[in-house]
Amino acid sequence: MAQVPQTFDAPAVRTWCGLALRALGRAREEIDAINVYPVADGDTGTNLYLTVESAAAAVEAVFAAHEVGGGTGGAAGTPSGPSLADAARAMAHGALIGARGNSGTILAQLLRGMAQVFAADGDRAHTDGRGLCLALRRAADSARQAVAHPMEGTVLSVASAAADAATGAEGDCGTVALAAYEGACAALAATPGQLAVLERAGVVDAGGQGLVAVLAALVETFTGRTPEQGASPSAAATVAADGRPVVPHARGCAAEDDGPGACAPPASGPAFEVIYLLDAEDAAVTRLRERLDGLGDSLVVVGGDGLWNVHVHVDDAGAAVEAGVEAGRPHRIRITHFGAGDAHTGGSGRPHRERAQRAVVAVVPGEGLAGLYTEAGATAVLARPGEQLASGELVEAVRRAHAREVVLLPNDPELRHTASAAAEQARGEGVRVALIPTRSAVQGIAALAVHEPGRRFDEDVVAMTSAAGATRHAEVAVAERQSWTTAGICQAGDVLGLIDGDVAVIGSDVAATAETVLDRMLSAGGELVTLVLGDEAPDSIADRLQTRVRETYLAVDTVVYQGGRQGALLLIGVE
Repeated sequence: MAQVPQTFDAPAVRTWCGLALRALGRAREEIDAINVYPVADGDTGTNLYLTVESAAAAVEAVFAAHEVGGGTGGAAGTPSGPSLADAARAMAHGALIGARGNSGTILAQLLRGMAQVFAADGDRAHTDGRGLCLALRRAADSARQAVAHPMEGTVLSVASAAADAATGAEGDCGTVALAAYEGACAALAATPGQLAVLERAGVVDAGGQGLVAVLAALVETFTGRTPEQGASPSAAATVAADGRPVVPHARGCAAEDDGPGACAPPASGPAFEVIYLLDAEDAAVTRLRERLDGLGDSLVVVGGDGLWNVHVHVDDAGAAVEAGVEAGRPHRIRITHFGAGDAHTGGSGRPHRERAQRAVVAVVPGEGLAGLYTEAGATAVLARPGEQLASGELVEAVRRAHAREVVLLPNDPELRHTASAAAEQARGEGVRVALIPTRSAVQGIAALAVHEPGRRFDEDVVAMTSAAGATRHAEVAVAERQSWTTAGICQAGDVLGLIDGDVAVIGSDVAATAETVLDRMLSAGGELVTLVLGDEAPDSIADRLQTRVRETYLAVDTVVYQGGRQGALLLIGVE
């Protein structure tokens, strides 16, 4: 048996995150299938997986930073690593910024509550079984406080029961974790009796089921073994050893037995789900809670120390975003429409939607390009400046595309391995996926321009790959710090012109640098110039570059798009 940690330290946090991610990966489809509350949108398992994936990635980044930094510490000169406080804070922060959906947002607050205990008063204060008890209690209490109107029969009930059971346990972390798991299993089995919608559907709460899987991973972290079925007969009848639900009607509760809509709440809910990160002070968030509570339901606001994650279901999505603007700086805004006939609306059940034959999924760096790609028929995934997308987010986008064949455009060389992993996972789910290694959004535009869903898949992929490969790409950006580049030393504030990923020009004026870059690219020929303007690009730069092309290069056309907040001031493509 592999060695297991005896106390809650940084490696234990790392192991737990990894095991929880694997557990949710195995249980994701089952959890999605029983998701009927607060809306029957079938994504709770996926949202929990993406939330934990973000937490695990943040913890891995902390360990990687220590490994790169090198050095030794501690007794016997062993390599130093992150402290428990560092790892716990990274876990909580990763979950916060990556939280998806109602259950994912609550899970992020559960992890934050635990991190607050583990990070308090140094590493030695709360690393034993008693410390884990305190962490589970803080987690349950803080999650309940984050929900505007807590409901029993949900993940909140399961979390509270886990904390109660842990409090009554005496022993090491493994003993406490097992007690928490068994208490959670019993509470999960009771959820149908607490929420009528669960009882009608014949399922347990999906969010609670996900938490049981996470707690099972916690037990395995400290014992090296997956826990057996829940201690009570009712729990054993509902929860399998791997954390999956065993409910007779989990998949068959719709039309056959109780008529359409049996798995859905009886009344329709708000039309939109709105989620965003918010930079704001505590007092402003208190006012925001009151404002949003009057606009809709399923309100959950988690976080603290100036950074918050806001989740709410509303009919007026604009008002929910405006409330965030009044409170502080909202960013990474995601709005999902619960359209008529969608599984989010009550009373109509989940309609059967036929798979499309082919779709394109593309990562894009700004809202403007996201709109452009969407208009062209692609499923767009908005990249986040300075933050790597997780493979699970790309897999989720492939699922949203709902097609038998998918062409995946990462539009970033740093995303190639992530996109490859996502493609492999999607293939395992029966989707035929072709990954075209586009390095820039302008190469993606070129590929999308020749996309023809009506021709054979292989022919379409070859044509798109050829179009992308024939497109040289460049960008104009501002240097953030002094650095060595292939064009020499740049200083903070210098304007950089990058061609095909390498710095080729260092200048002081944005337009002049862009002209130099464009001239170098067109010196090898070209037929079409694509310009994608960022929000902070000078107003006159598009006209200046278009004039330059028109007056200097015959038979070369220019097309201009607004990219929004895309990181770079300007993207340039030459086909």
